[in-house]
Amino acid sequence: MSTDTARGETGPATDRTDVPELRVEGLGLRFAGIRALDDVSFAVRPGTVHALIGPNGAGKSSCFNVICGVYRPTSGRVVLGETALTGLAPHRLARLGVGRSFQNLALSEHSTVLDNVLLGRHALTRGGFLSAGLRLPWVLRQERVHARRAAEICEFLGIADRLHTPVAALPYGVAKLVDVARALAVEPRVLLLDEPAAGLNAVETAVMASTIRALRDALGISVLLVEHDMGLVMGIADRVSVLDFGRLIADGEPAAVQRDPEVVKAYLGTGDDEEPG
Repeated sequence: MSTDTARGETGPATDRTDVPELRVEGLGLRFAGIRALDDVSFAVRPGTVHALIGPNGAGKSSCFNVICGVYRPTSGRVVLGETALTGLAPHRLARLGVGRSFQNLALSEHSTVLDNVLLGRHALTRGGFLSAGLRLPWVLRQERVHARRAAEICEFLGIADRLHTPVAALPYGVAKLVDVARALAVEPRVLLLDEPAAGLNAVETAVMASTIRALRDALGISVLLVEHDMGLVMGIADRVSVLDFGRLIADGEPAAVQRDPEVVKAYLGTGDDEEPG
């Protein structure tokens, strides 16, 4: 896997100039009386990388899943520009320009890279089984467009040479990039990344960091990531929000957050091994 990934002169058709602000407003979430989120608010500014961090059990995954439409909050809302996202199903979020990757790769291992990325374009597909089965001319044109877009995305991420390789035959670091490619297939304005560096070695983590920077700098996409690798977070994030026991305890630029005494006490200075949470 080349360390020059995502550094090409041109990008895929995901380039957007109309990226709105993603706002989390007063989110509350309870599970059987247990408060997972308590009045959490922060904003992902257009065209920035925003990291959501915190110790085990802080509420990061709960917050991420509310934003992704997996959970419906007890209170509060998620807004993209002027559009309320709260409670919308993931496929509807995709149509509104919100893409997401997964910590545990949800890829079809026996399908090729191209086929996996094409699955991500399903939300943008017109027609149904009947029109597809009849192989109507407009359906064939649409399929060619989708294939071209998928190839452009893979080229941008530096994995175009793997288009026809089954995912099961890929190194893990490349498979993580395929997951990002599939998320980009919906041509998102906001991309949600769930622990993109989990399981990667140092070289693969550097490639992922380069990729995320390129999403911001070359495509103008807003990126919200949950991540445990503090080196990655502090190296690429424009802004960091910190949760602890479901509450927001800090929100600001990485250097300032890193020095915040409450953050040091709650997370950065604990020295505990992190687990997904």
